[in-house]
Amino acid sequence: MVDTSGEDAARSAAALDNAAFTLMSVWSHAHNAPDVPVPSTQLRALFILERGPVNISRLAAGLDALVSSASRLCDRLEGAGLLIRDPGRDRREVTVRLTPDGQALLDRLRLRRRAELAGVLDAMPAPARAALLWGLAEFREAASGRDADGGSFPMLA
Repeated sequence: MVDTSGEDAARSAAALDNAAFTLMSVWSHAHNAPDVPVPSTQLRALFILERGPVNISRLAAGLDALVSSASRLCDRLEGAGLLIRDPGRDRREVTVRLTPDGQALLDRLRLRRRAELAGVLDAMPAPARAALLWGLAEFREAASGRDADGGSFPMLA
């Protein structure tokens, strides 16, 4: 008997890669609307900050960026009125957090994304939709806390 589990996993990975591209296209459609004042990298920073205030080093780690790049990104977001810098007790550690306008932008995007996704899901047969959602929940569970090197995905942690 020939073990084809590796081949099956490779085919599944290719199918998932194609599906993820489609999902990201639907997802990013909401982010590329004319009323979104910031590019995708800055949106990623705002989504990280939505979990709560962080220092710039931790934000940089979440973005997989240099601290200096994250600091410049914060300058732009602060200029746009989407985040606030809070000086730390010793003034060496600055914490950044969302402003109400920053949270309102993320809320608006979330509603728009969910409407786009609902339109696609509505076009699917109910059993396929249920299987997809079950599979995605299992995928998230399997990916939670692991990356290709056995480490953790900062965005899932």
